[in-house]
Amino acid sequence: MKFQRLVLACLATLALGSAQAQLTVEITGAGANRLPVAIADFTGERIVAQALTSVVRADLERSGLFRMIDAGVPLADSATPPFADLKAKGADAITGGTVGMAADGRYEVRVRLSDVLKQAVIGNQAYAHTGSQLRATGHRIADFVYEKLTGEPGVFSTRIAYVVKSTGRYELQIADADGGNAQAALASREPIISPAWSPDGGKLAYVSFEAKKPVVYVHDLASGRRHVAANFKGSNSAPTWSPDGKKLAVVLTKDGGSQLYMVNADGSGVSRVASSSGIDTEPRWSPDGQFIYFTSDRGGSPQIYRIPVTGGAAERITFEGSYNVTPRPSPDGKSLAFIARSSGRFQLALMDLATKQTQVLTDSAKDESPSFAPNGRMILYATEIGGRGVLAAVSSDGRVKQKLSVQAADVREPAWGPLVR
Repeated sequence: MKFQRLVLACLATLALGSAQAQLTVEITGAGANRLPVAIADFTGERIVAQALTSVVRADLERSGLFRMIDAGVPLADSATPPFADLKAKGADAITGGTVGMAADGRYEVRVRLSDVLKQAVIGNQAYAHTGSQLRATGHRIADFVYEKLTGEPGVFSTRIAYVVKSTGRYELQIADADGGNAQAALASREPIISPAWSPDGGKLAYVSFEAKKPVVYVHDLASGRRHVAANFKGSNSAPTWSPDGKKLAVVLTKDGGSQLYMVNADGSGVSRVASSSGIDTEPRWSPDGQFIYFTSDRGGSPQIYRIPVTGGAAERITFEGSYNVTPRPSPDGKSLAFIARSSGRFQLALMDLATKQTQVLTDSAKDESPSFAPNGRMILYATEIGGRGVLAAVSSDGRVKQKLSVQAADVREPAWGPLVR
């Protein structure tokens, strides 16, 4: 069947490159009404202070929601900001900070965020970190500023997983959300596909072809140890975690065609979720754990369905167009990202599940593998530019756009990790 060949082709061609390769981020579009904010140079330990300030500014600017205003001079967390000058420059908020050395040898950072128009403190925060945790602390400060000014969690401290393919080599890499600090969790001569984060961010499930067939593994990131979660007769693919982190939904062919099953995260207790005469694949749990969304050609062409995790009748979700695949519910469960084919182009689309209204978010032609940021604001996905796989991100309203790439490598299969608390 054409759809089955497409699925297997995608499984066989996914991948990515060098452990030292860093994703570079290019902002290609920004929000129409960006919040003007000044991030003053922090005072104190000069080199550390400058590095922290740089990370915070880059994070906020990359989000597309903020416009950077020149603060003029460095500003300690305890100093009164020059409100009149900042107001004249159009700033709505100002962040200042101080970096010092704590008694235990770590750096101590104190940050204050102030409302320029009200001339009032919005919030204070303190952090302690080692030199190796400097970028992580910068991301945490950016999250603090983002949440205070927008009312929703920031995702700068989160991580992303993706696959890099270079000549004869595949690597499952993990990086900060800005593409920095990339590290290889697994390297292989055989394809690695479908990485999926556990809800606590401590594990990755993925499919590896190192046994010359697709096998599902669960990889503990802290220890580097992994175990087989699904290695039945035939193909084992498309793992996705339940919201409580106890189970995986997977696609197995052990009883014939590609069908949906559930298995405990330790590989025990396999049970069938759905049965059809067609191909059922690409499962994804709803955030409330009540449903599994999936792709199926049971109606003649690939469309998106959902089924209660307890079993029962499957409900068709997509009706517009003849090809809709790879369902990804938003973190709040109110919308659904997926890949839609129109006029031969495969594009990222977003459906409001209440109204069924759908918006195409991209203007590219070979999109795949969408993954929501944990606050639902951005969607990370893979696409192709100039014959090479790159990652891109777009906001859920389609206004903010980013491109992420690794020089001289093919980058695909992105998965955005959960919030870090």
